[in-house]
Amino acid sequence: MILSPEELGILLLSLKVAAWSVAVSLVPAIAIGWALARYSFPGKAAIDATLHLPLVLPPVVVGYVLLVLFAPRGPLGAPLREWFGIDFSFSWRGAVLAAAVMGFPLMTQAIRLSAQAVDRRLEQAARTLGAPPWRVFLTITLPLMAPGVLAGAVLSFARSLGEFGATITFVSNIPGETRTLPLAIYAYTQVPGGDGPALRLTLISIAVALAALAGAELLNRALSRRIGALQ
Repeated sequence: MILSPEELGILLLSLKVAAWSVAVSLVPAIAIGWALARYSFPGKAAIDATLHLPLVLPPVVVGYVLLVLFAPRGPLGAPLREWFGIDFSFSWRGAVLAAAVMGFPLMTQAIRLSAQAVDRRLEQAARTLGAPPWRVFLTITLPLMAPGVLAGAVLSFARSLGEFGATITFVSNIPGETRTLPLAIYAYTQVPGGDGPALRLTLISIAVALAALAGAELLNRALSRRIGALQ
């Protein structure tokens, strides 16, 4: 299938939004997933429930909350715009924020499960040899968590590619700026004669999602073999 310039632009924008959403979520997801797996503290259940809210709330609700918080005069949008010059309104950055919020629970949960599965005797052995906690985490814990981190990143990436409700509510459907694959498919289905372009974009979406999952599976197998060899 040869892509038209418009389809190529939509695809590249979708990949850009999904990649950035994973990039900005990865470090916080690792920190929070690891902390939830290893520690008990007051308010842990409340934090856990709040993190998973985007999974159960209607995406439109999430998008509206983001709109209220990050609007140019919103409680978070105003200081971000004034102090750092960051404006999420009607821009691809807002699409990244919406996608990151919707994908964050999936990424965190996968990382949390991988942290729980790490053999803590290996960490204890490293500590008895004098390794500081940060070094144990970077050289023992994080590499053993790598398959779970990868799985979480892929889930978040795929979720970002399919994100619709929060994005269209938060940053609207602007061609070339916020119109990702799902929004473009929706736009084509609303106009006469749009069935053909919508079908082409649907096939592109399926192909990209399958490619991401296949690539992640291959990389996960390679990581698992490497970790198995080290253990």
